[in-house]
Amino acid sequence: MAEGRRGLGRGLSALLDEAEAATTPEARRAAGVEEIPIELIQANPDQPRRHFSEAELDELAKSIRQRGVLQPILVRPLLDDAGSYQIVAGERRWRASQKIGLHVVPALVRVLSDTDVMDIAVIENVQRQDLTALEEARAYRKMMDFGSRTADVIGNLIGKSRSHVANTVRLLSLP
Repeated sequence: MAEGRRGLGRGLSALLDEAEAATTPEARRAAGVEEIPIELIQANPDQPRRHFSEAELDELAKSIRQRGVLQPILVRPLLDDAGSYQIVAGERRWRASQKIGLHVVPALVRVLSDTDVMDIAVIENVQRQDLTALEEARAYRKMMDFGSRTADVIGNLIGKSRSHVANTVRLLSLP
């Protein structure tokens, strides 16, 4: 990895200063992974991804059925609903886990601000691709509006060029 790049390209663990994903139950607990009842977890209404392909969710569900959830989802506690959590990253894994009837999912619980949640959700989805151009544009626009950030600042944050961010946002003004 080139000097000067911070975190991006190495997954969310690099953003959150986490160790590599642990595979044994003991290692997961040591890394701070909790098994959270699936019904206590809510989707993030500001999730950049709006479309979840049923075929892709079915494939992921099949994989989870065979191997389990290999990478914990990231959640934050909901302050207004004690004992509940909001997904920051990993909604596809959560949805696929629901499809196969899992009762708990592995999760990292972190107290995060609304800005942190938005940043992580956008980074997670943009770096993993598969967002439509309009979903990506709306996510960048929301980051600009919510955090009063420029295309240059957002580009540096997510590992894209300023012009990529600016041109993507311009899609929203097309007829």
